Parts: sequence; C-alpha cells; structure tokens
Amino acid sequence: MPFGSWLASSPNYNVERAQESVRIHEEGLEALRALELPLVISSRPVIASDRLANEAFVLERGTYRCLHQKHFFPAEEGWYETRWFTTSTPGFDSIEAGGLRIGALICTELMFNERARGYGRAGAHFIAVPRATGQSIAEWKTAGAMAAIVSGCYVVSSNRVGSDFGGPIFGGGGYAFAPDGSLLCESTAGSSIAVFTLDKQPAEEQKSRYPIYVDEQPPI
Repeated sequence: MPFGSWLASSPNYNVERAQESVRIHEEGLEALRALELPLVISSRPVIASDRLANEAFVLERGTYRCLHQKHFFPAEEGWYETRWFTTSTPGFDSIEAGGLRIGALICTELMFNERARGYGRAGAHFIAVPRATGQSIAEWKTAGAMAAIVSGCYVVSSNRVGSDFGGPIFGGGGYAFAPDGSLLCESTAGSSIAVFTLDKQPAEEQKSRYPIYVDEQPPI
C-alpha cells in the first residue's frame, strides 16, 4: 500500500481514514496507468465488510486484476493491522500475467515458508512481496532467500521508506532473489531502483531440484 499515510500506526480503526486511503490508492492506480508500463505489481486497501482488505494486484497494460488478499496480520505498536484489516477473498492462488505465473506474499506472509512452497508446487515463476517493514531488514532478506529456495521462484520485494507522522520508520531495502536463493540485486538509500533480467527457464528447471521435489510423507 504505497500511497498515503500508514493506517496501522493507530490502534483505533477510523472509517473516514480508511475511506480516504482507498480513494488515494484509486488515484494512485490512475497514475500508474498513465506510466503505460507492461506490468505493475503492488497492493492497495479495498473495502471489506467493516474493515479493509490489503489486496495485491497486477496492473497489466492498464488492466487491473486481483492477485491475492493478505491473510496474516501483526498486532503490535506501529503495526496494529488486526484492527484495520481482514480477508474477504481467501486463498493463495497464482495467475498468468506478462508471460509468467505470479503469486504474492504480502509482508508478514513471507515468514511462512509453506505458502511460498505452495506457489512453487503450483508452477509459479515469480513471487511478489510488497512490504511495510522497519529499519532492520536482515530477517526479511533471509525470509526472501528461503522463500526462493523452497519454491524455486524469483522472489522480489519492495518496502516503504521513511517515517509517517510519528509511526514506525520504514527501512526500504528492496531486493530480488533468483530461484536458487542467490541475491540478484537490491536497492539502497543511494540507489532506489534495482534492475535484473528475469528468465523463467531457471524457475522451471529449479522445480526438479532439491529441496523443491521433496514430497512430504505421509501427506497431510
């Protein structure tokens, strides 16, 4: 959710602030469409019953598609997400876009390797990880590398930067991991854009290698 203020800094849900965030992100979608890029992946708030859902989306040549809604929510100072968010569309499904099969793990969801593994076994090539995390990013890089290793997918993450009206200080630190878990590139304070070449063939080949091919016995 890159646009506007970080709602979950407050432990108190506010309808007006929630609606304002939805409006700001709708304006942000129009700005992204104006860039005329082939593919954009991000997340935004959408109305879900009496709260919001954090919805990852694909914007493919201007056409919006829901990718996944966040299921795992922290509940602590700076990240009172259980007060603000719910899930109205369940599931961890991947979709075809831009010639790739794409899944999403939104922020905290990256910490649950079984979800990354599920995407890999479903044939995904790419897992997008939009984040709003603090200044310490070492554990998030470890989680990104592990998600790539267990799924055989490219794992690409971006993060908010800076503070937000007394809320948490977001640490930036975007990165991309190859399907074997090796670091391809990362963003820094001095270089906020990271670029790499993506070839889906390594992701397809990695699916037959350790530990991707290992089956669980007995199956759950």
